[in-house]
Parts: sequence; C-alpha cells; structure tokens
Amino acid sequence: MEREEALELLKKNVKNKNLLKHMYAVEAIMAALAEKFNQNKELWALAGLLHDIDYDQTQADPARHGLVGGEMLAELGFPEELVYAVKAHNEYLGLERKSLLDKALYAADPVSGLIVAAALIHKDKKLAVIDKNFLLKRFGEKAFARGANREQISSCSEIGLELAEFLELSLEAMKKIAPALGL
Repeated sequence: MEREEALELLKKNVKNKNLLKHMYAVEAIMAALAEKFNQNKELWALAGLLHDIDYDQTQADPARHGLVGGEMLAELGFPEELVYAVKAHNEYLGLERKSLLDKALYAADPVSGLIVAAALIHKDKKLAVIDKNFLLKRFGEKAFARGANREQISSCSEIGLELAEFLELSLEAMKKIAPALGL
C-alpha cells in the first residue's frame, strides 16, 4: 500500500489531529531508523504511520490496542512483520519484540512525545530550537513529559543505539517534517 492510501485509511479511523501528528512523527523516525539500519524504508515508515490506527476504538481498553489495529491491517493485506510490530508495540499484549522492526517501533513511539514536549516549552514552539543536549537534559527530569516512557525510549539500546544517538536521529527526522507537525 502506498503512503497516500495509508493516509486515507488512517484518516478514516483516527479523528484526533494531535494523534495524527504523533503518527506522522513516528513515521518519520521509523523511516530514519530504516535508513540507518539499511532496512525497508517504506515498510518501516508505514509501521510508524499506522501503529496507532485503532486508538480511537481501543482507548478505553488499552489491552486491545495494537491487537485490533494489527487485525485490521492483516485483513487489508499488510505484511505479517508490520502487523506483528503494530501488535508488539503495546506492552499490555505481552508479545515478545523479536525483530529489529518490532524493537524500533517500540522505542520510537514514546520518543516523539518527549521531543514535542521539548519544543512546546520554548517560546518559539519550534523543533528548530531543540538540540540533542536539551533533550538529554529533559530526559532525566521525571516531571517533564511524564507520558513519554523513559524505559521504553531507553530500549533503543536493543537496536544498538545509545540514547544520545537515538534522540538526535529522532529529532532530526521530526525536524524534516516540522511543518506537518505544526512545530
């Protein structure tokens, strides 16, 4: 499935504009990770874009999040590795993150929130003014961006990246799509 078709599918299922922006950010991060690890960029980007496709349906039941989306994507003929990664990104399901794709999506999901929060505390509210060192400092502040699970972000080590490198790669990926994110 091409990105434009995936966007149409996404917009039919997700109404929250901030959630859509989150999914665009994770898409950009996943594309950058695919480039870094010489993986299928289109597949990884689609995994990032579609990982929360079921959120509107499952937000009241977090134990079903990812499962419903994975089933939806499987019925549409998406590759099994993408379907599994979407399911495995929700730790409530207890699925082992086996592949590099699974592990990358799990780490990429919360890092976007940390980066957005960092941009929003600046007077300009722009990603352009954020750098890796600022993110590292904020990462250590438990009260900052509480929804950005630090343990999950730190799982970047499972894909062979140090935290600083992962934050920088993620930030640079999001800067490339800053207008779409409103940042």
